[in-house]
This record gives sequence, C-alpha cells and structure tokens, in this order.
Amino acid sequence: MKNYTLLSVLENSTEKFANNPALSWVDDEPMTFSQANEKIQQLKVLLNKQGIISEDRVAILSENMPNWAIAYFAVTSMGAVAVPILPDFHPNEIHHILRHSESKAIFVSEKLYEKLEEEEFEKLNSIILMDDFSLIPPRTKRDALRDVVKERTKEFAKLKAAALKMAGLRNDEIKEDDLAAIIYTSGTTGKSKGVMLTHKNVVYDAYATTLIVKVAPNDRLLSVLPLSHTYECTLGLVIPFMQGSCVYYMNKPPIARVLLPAMQKIRPTMMLTVPLIIEKIYKLRILPQLTKSTLLKQLTKIEPVRKKIIQLAGKKLLKSFGGELHFFGIGGSAVSPEVEKFMREAKFPYAIGYGLTETSPLIAGTDPTKTRYRSTGPALPGVQVKIDKPDPKTGEGEILVKGPSVMRGYYNDDEQTKSVFTEDGWFRTGDLGVLDENDYLYIKGRLKNMILGPSGENIYPEQIEYIINENDSVLESLVYQQENKLVARVFLNYEELDKEFSAQKLTETQIHNEIKTILENIRTDVNNRVSTFSRISKIIEQTEPFEKTPTQKVKRYLYA
Repeated sequence: MKNYTLLSVLENSTEKFANNPALSWVDDEPMTFSQANEKIQQLKVLLNKQGIISEDRVAILSENMPNWAIAYFAVTSMGAVAVPILPDFHPNEIHHILRHSESKAIFVSEKLYEKLEEEEFEKLNSIILMDDFSLIPPRTKRDALRDVVKERTKEFAKLKAAALKMAGLRNDEIKEDDLAAIIYTSGTTGKSKGVMLTHKNVVYDAYATTLIVKVAPNDRLLSVLPLSHTYECTLGLVIPFMQGSCVYYMNKPPIARVLLPAMQKIRPTMMLTVPLIIEKIYKLRILPQLTKSTLLKQLTKIEPVRKKIIQLAGKKLLKSFGGELHFFGIGGSAVSPEVEKFMREAKFPYAIGYGLTETSPLIAGTDPTKTRYRSTGPALPGVQVKIDKPDPKTGEGEILVKGPSVMRGYYNDDEQTKSVFTEDGWFRTGDLGVLDENDYLYIKGRLKNMILGPSGENIYPEQIEYIINENDSVLESLVYQQENKLVARVFLNYEELDKEFSAQKLTETQIHNEIKTILENIRTDVNNRVSTFSRISKIIEQTEPFEKTPTQKVKRYLYA
C-alpha cells in the first residue's frame, strides 16, 4: 500500500484481488473485490449528490451484512467520517450519538429503521436504506417503508455510469492522520464516549496484526460479532479486505441453530469471537459429554487417558466448526481458566487478543502456535506497552500503551481525553496487568473493578468469578462489594437444572430449597479456594441473564 489509509486499502485490494470473492451472505454467491469496489464507487457518487464532502460525519446503523462493508469503505475512502452505531443501543442513545456527532447522513437497515422514525435531527439531511441503498424520504413511517423505497431502488443502479466518469479523490487528498471513524463505546462503566480513530490508527493496527497472524487470500471468515464494534470492524473486515480473503455474514443472530449449519456450509478457516461463545459451547455441549457417566469421570482423572479423551473432544469440536479452522480468535474480555485449559489440551487453534476501542483495537496477541496459558501474548510490532507503578511483589500495575494505533482522543471532550493520557503521551488503558521476562502480557482485571480488601489487599472480582463459573450449575456470575463485604450474583444453568428437577419430580418448594442449597454449596466451595480476604459473604440468585456490552462483558454498573 502507498500509505496507511482505507482508500489505499481499497485501491490496493481491488487491483491485487479483483476476481477474488470478497463479501457474501452465507447462502449467496460472493461478490468479488472488483464488484465490491464498483458498488463503493456508486455509493460515493450518491453521497456526493447528497452533499456529503470530506470530514462530514455519516452514521451507520445496521446489523451485519455485505452492504455494511460497502458503506464503510465508501464513506471513509471519500474522506468523510464513519460513525458506526451498535444495533443494540437504545433509541435515546442513538439519537444522542446522531446529534453529538452532527451526522449529516445515515445508513439504516429496514430492521432498525423504527429506532429513527419518530425523531427529527437538525443536521441529518439524508437517510439511506442499507438493504439496497435507496433514499428514504423524510418522515417516512416504518410500515410504509417498503412501498416508498420500491420506486427508488433503480436510482442506485443509474449511478454506475456517473461513478465511471467520476475521477474520485486522489490518495494524497486523504492523509493518514485524517479522521476515519468515531466509535461510540458502550462500556461496562455506563457512559458512552466518541472515540476518534484516524486512518492510520485503523490501517496500522490491521497491518501489524497480519505480521503475527497469517491471513491469506484463500481464507474464509464467518462474522458473528457486530461490525459497529472496532474489534470486528478492524480485525474482521479491514484485515480480510486488505489480504484478499472473503467474509460471510448471517442474516440471523448467531445462535447455535443458525451458527452450526452456517459453519458446516462455509467451513470457515478463521473466526473472531468473544469468550461467552466458546464458554457456552464448553458448558452446554462439551462438559456434559465428559461427565455423562461415572466411568468417564474416573477415566478423566488418569492423566494419559484424560489427554486422549480431551483431544478426541477437540477434534469433534473442530469438526462442528466445519473442520478447516486454523485460527479461532478470542477477545473482548478474558476467557475462563477452565475453558482455556480445555482448548490447550484439546489442541484447538485458539488465540487470545487484548485491546480496546481506543487502540483500534488490538494491543497484544499471538497466533495459535505461540499461545501461553492465561496470557494474551506480546504487544503488536510497533506498539509499546509498559506497566505503570508496578507492585514490587507482584509486578502488577496499570497497562499503558503508545503507538500508531492509539486514538486521537474523545470527540468534543478535551477533559476526558486529557484524563486518559499521561504527560508524556502514554494512553492509560484502565486495565491491570503484568509483563513476564519474554514481554508476554497477563491481564489481571479492570482497575475500576478492583476492590480493596480489609487490610488494603487487591481483590480482582474477575478471578473469583472464574472459580464460581467452574461449577457445573453456573453459567454466569458477578462479584462486587456491598457494605464492605463481597457479594456474588449467580445466573444458574436452568436448562440442565430443569431436567434434573423434572426427573426427580420436585415440587416448587423443593426446587426453591434445592436452589438455596446449590448456592450455599457454591459459596462454600469458592471460600475454600480463595484467600481469606476474598471470601464471599452472600450469593444472590440472578434469575435473568446479565445485561452485556457488544463484546459480551457484563455491564457491572447496573448491578454493583
């Protein structure tokens, strides 16, 4: 590439991989890089006709689809700024983002249009339907949407000739330090912030990642995470686009009955996921098989036999993913020790990455052949990581980062921007970690989540949660401090418990007492395995799944 810009990525890939498959629905024929570029150029003409010029903000509110990628590259390669919005955001949050970012246009899918229809926005001049790139007239109601845009679907096709005549922007008109995107986070602390990422931030992070993980033109990626999150956008879209690989999208949420057939059809070679996905597969599908009989339980206690059994389970798991996976990336939060241990013993091709929206996102990672238990791996090439004020005994301290992938700052928020950078330009991640002698990074937890014990001890709730979650009856947990005591909320594996209770023909009262016993047994087991200052005083039953961020981290501020 000539430079670290998304325009350069687009031009380079169109030239090198013109006839390679680029983007597709799971059940469709993929469009090639040449065809994708053609649609991108048409869309740039449409945006230009709507008055969109360099530096204008253009929002994207849509579930994953090939056209999401087309819209993203069209906006960024013409010098405008993409404002991806998470589909799960409440309408109030979406309206705030549109006003705060001063977006002049928005791409919105038919499914999400109702989140916009009742509101008017002073700066928003154009609404474009993501499904077919037709223009939506102002004040169109959701139930009339199809009829209104039906007459306009041919307009986009007419732009083909105009796109061919349009010279477009030259490379030197989009600079590496120009703003490419503003990403509004939905963090575990509650307040959304507009993270400003430049072209160089995004493209350098993608490029540096390809230096540690091989991505080839014949790779196939199945997308399961929201493209509006930097994790999926940079690593799951920009990287494959840069390397000539093909990305497949599902038109339904990635639940098991949709995901498994898709994996068998596409046979992905690479996937990006969050811990919850593999943890659920392990807890609901693998663990019951390993513990279904007393004999099998006993056999897994014999080390050589255990290894064989686990490796057979790993082969079966790999086959369920289509059989051709060579990279299973896990990010967004830490995976449980129990599940990581299984993946290592099963020789499953996993790798754990660490990053933040503010760092475009990847900070540290490795490929599956170089993983170390509980580590994310070393920092990316060209990215510096250091531990601030490390504890003399443990080496733990806040993780600081510096490098080409670190954001410009928070949009229209100088005070917040200043607070996350040191005087000499290091970005404060808010995470606690340790670097070993080989510069492998180990994440200990969030600085804001850390609880001070009675004598000033550092208590990491995440580490207690790992132990709680090892219990077969538990799916999720949350540990926090209440009146100077540690409390845990636990969401049980009700699917399995219901089967057990039904088989035993228990009454409602008996079920209630049984659950109380289970919770107390969990508390006793955990307290036997942790330090005195980390013991749980009370366990509360969480009857509904915890509310989570797009990367499936529990929104702690809602409960603690």
